[in-house]
Amino acid sequence: MSRSGDLRSLVKDLLSGQKFCVLATQGQGQPYGSLVAFAEADDLKELVFATNRDTRKFSNLISEPRVALVIDSRSNSEADLKSAVAVTALGQAREAAGGERERLAGVYLGKHPGLAEFVGSPDVAVCAVAV
Repeated sequence: MSRSGDLRSLVKDLLSGQKFCVLATQGQGQPYGSLVAFAEADDLKELVFATNRDTRKFSNLISEPRVALVIDSRSNSEADLKSAVAVTALGQAREAAGGERERLAGVYLGKHPGLAEFVGSPDVAVCAVAV
Protein backbone atom coordinates (compact mmCIF):
# COMPACT_ATOMS: atom_id res chain seq x y z
CA MET A 1 0.00 0.00 0.00
CA SER A 2 1.25 3.52 -0.79
CA ARG A 3 2.02 6.09 1.86
CA SER A 4 -1.15 8.02 0.90
CA GLY A 5 -3.14 4.77 1.15
CA ASP A 6 -1.68 4.15 4.60
CA LEU A 7 -2.59 7.66 5.67
CA ARG A 8 -6.13 7.37 4.30
CA SER A 9 -6.57 4.08 6.14
CA LEU A 10 -5.29 5.62 9.38
CA VAL A 11 -7.68 8.58 9.03
CA LYS A 12 -10.63 6.33 8.16
CA ASP A 13 -9.92 4.12 11.20
CA LEU A 14 -9.65 7.16 13.46
CA LEU A 15 -12.91 8.69 12.23
CA SER A 16 -14.86 5.45 12.38
CA GLY A 17 -13.52 4.71 15.87
CA GLN A 18 -14.51 8.03 17.42
CA LYS A 19 -17.98 9.36 18.10
CA PHE A 20 -17.18 12.91 19.19
CA CYS A 21 -15.08 15.79 17.96
CA VAL A 22 -14.45 19.42 18.75
CA LEU A 23 -16.11 21.80 16.30
CA ALA A 24 -14.38 25.17 16.04
CA THR A 25 -16.49 28.06 14.77
CA GLN A 26 -16.10 31.80 14.93
CA GLY A 27 -18.50 34.60 15.57
CA GLN A 28 -18.31 38.26 16.48
CA GLY A 29 -14.53 38.10 16.08
CA GLN A 30 -14.13 35.32 18.63
CA PRO A 31 -13.35 31.60 18.28
CA TYR A 32 -15.79 29.13 19.81
CA GLY A 33 -15.35 25.40 20.47
CA SER A 34 -18.13 22.85 20.84
CA LEU A 35 -18.10 19.13 21.54
CA VAL A 36 -20.36 17.43 18.98
CA ALA A 37 -21.27 13.90 17.99
CA PHE A 38 -20.25 13.37 14.37
CA ALA A 39 -20.30 10.83 11.57
CA GLU A 40 -18.24 10.54 8.43
CA ALA A 41 -19.25 9.80 4.86
CA ASP A 42 -17.71 6.64 3.38
CA ASP A 43 -15.55 8.69 1.02
CA LEU A 44 -14.39 10.93 3.93
CA LYS A 45 -15.34 14.04 1.96
CA GLU A 46 -18.12 15.04 4.37
CA LEU A 47 -18.47 15.08 8.12
CA VAL A 48 -21.96 15.32 9.60
CA PHE A 49 -23.25 16.63 12.92
CA ALA A 50 -26.59 17.78 14.31
CA THR A 51 -27.37 20.77 16.48
CA ASN A 52 -30.27 22.82 17.71
CA ARG A 53 -30.73 25.93 15.64
CA ASP A 54 -30.82 28.13 18.75
CA THR A 55 -27.19 27.42 19.70
CA ARG A 56 -24.20 29.72 19.42
CA LYS A 57 -22.41 27.21 17.18
CA PHE A 58 -25.29 27.26 14.69
CA SER A 59 -25.54 31.06 14.62
CA ASN A 60 -21.78 31.16 14.12
CA LEU A 61 -22.10 28.74 11.19
CA ILE A 62 -24.71 30.94 9.54
CA SER A 63 -22.50 34.03 9.74
CA GLU A 64 -19.20 32.25 8.98
CA PRO A 65 -19.38 28.74 7.47
CA ARG A 66 -15.62 28.04 7.61
CA VAL A 67 -15.01 25.56 10.43
CA ALA A 68 -12.47 23.14 11.83
CA LEU A 69 -13.22 19.77 13.41
CA VAL A 70 -10.64 18.08 15.63
CA ILE A 71 -10.93 14.31 16.01
CA ASP A 72 -8.47 12.44 18.23
CA SER A 73 -7.82 9.04 19.75
CA ARG A 74 -6.85 10.06 23.27
CA SER A 75 -7.91 8.08 26.28
CA ASN A 76 -6.72 10.60 28.89
CA SER A 77 -3.76 8.48 29.92
CA GLU A 78 -0.04 9.23 29.92
CA ALA A 79 0.37 6.82 27.00
CA ASP A 80 -1.45 9.40 24.87
CA LEU A 81 1.70 11.52 24.83
CA LYS A 82 3.30 8.92 22.54
CA SER A 83 0.41 7.14 20.88
CA ALA A 84 -2.58 9.48 20.47
CA VAL A 85 -3.42 10.55 16.93
CA ALA A 86 -5.34 13.69 15.97
CA VAL A 87 -6.73 15.00 12.70
CA THR A 88 -7.99 18.50 11.99
CA ALA A 89 -10.53 18.68 9.18
CA LEU A 90 -11.08 22.09 7.60
CA GLY A 91 -14.13 22.88 5.53
CA GLN A 92 -17.33 24.74 4.83
CA ALA A 93 -20.38 23.87 6.92
CA ARG A 94 -23.96 24.07 5.72
CA GLU A 95 -27.38 22.99 6.90
CA ALA A 96 -28.71 20.12 4.82
CA ALA A 97 -32.29 20.29 3.53
CA GLY A 98 -34.76 18.00 1.77
CA GLY A 99 -33.37 14.76 0.40
CA GLU A 100 -29.83 15.68 1.39
CA ARG A 101 -30.97 16.07 5.01
CA GLU A 102 -32.54 12.61 4.92
CA ARG A 103 -29.38 11.08 3.40
CA LEU A 104 -27.04 12.76 5.88
CA ALA A 105 -29.34 12.02 8.83
CA GLY A 106 -29.07 8.35 7.79
CA VAL A 107 -25.26 8.56 7.86
CA TYR A 108 -25.39 10.27 11.25
CA LEU A 109 -27.91 7.87 12.77
CA GLY A 110 -25.93 4.90 11.47
CA LYS A 111 -23.26 5.90 13.97
CA HIS A 112 -25.56 7.42 16.62
CA PRO A 113 -28.86 5.48 16.58
CA GLY A 114 -29.71 6.71 20.07
CA LEU A 115 -30.05 10.25 18.74
CA ALA A 116 -32.99 9.52 16.40
CA GLU A 117 -35.50 11.51 18.46
CA PHE A 118 -33.10 14.46 18.65
CA VAL A 119 -32.43 14.44 14.89
CA GLY A 120 -36.16 14.13 14.18
CA SER A 121 -36.94 17.39 15.98
CA PRO A 122 -37.94 20.30 13.73
CA ASP A 123 -35.63 22.51 15.83
CA VAL A 124 -32.53 20.48 14.90
CA ALA A 125 -30.32 21.17 11.91
CA VAL A 126 -28.35 18.36 10.27
CA CYS A 127 -25.12 19.99 9.13
CA ALA A 128 -22.55 18.79 6.65
CA VAL A 129 -18.96 19.92 6.46
CA ALA A 130 -17.41 19.58 3.02
CA VAL A 131 -13.86 18.67 3.98
